[in-house]
Amino acid sequence: MKYTVFILPEAKEDLFEIYRYVAEHDSIARAEALLDGLEEKCVSLCNHPERGHGVPELKRVYVESFREIHYKPYRIIFQISPKNVYVHAVLDGRRELQDLLERRMLR
Repeated sequence: MKYTVFILPEAKEDLFEIYRYVAEHDSIARAEALLDGLEEKCVSLCNHPERGHGVPELKRVYVESFREIHYKPYRIIFQISPKNVYVHAVLDGRRELQDLLERRMLR
């Protein structure tokens, strides 16, 4: 079964911030390549989104409805519904994310 993938506004903002940072600190070409790779990875969730795993920071607070997959150091955090996948965040896995994830996912 194919799912429809929706990249929510917060995740789109995450993608823009990642692009902006890489373009500013490295190059526009690398930022574009990274953005393409991240977007492709998000869209790939249309096939078998169950392949991801639970988000450890959210499991600590007993929230198990979110899953994640990885692309390089980035974490793509999403939820699965019967026919759709909702991408909630695209975050740099090298950051401390506990507070950010709790604020964003539990509101």
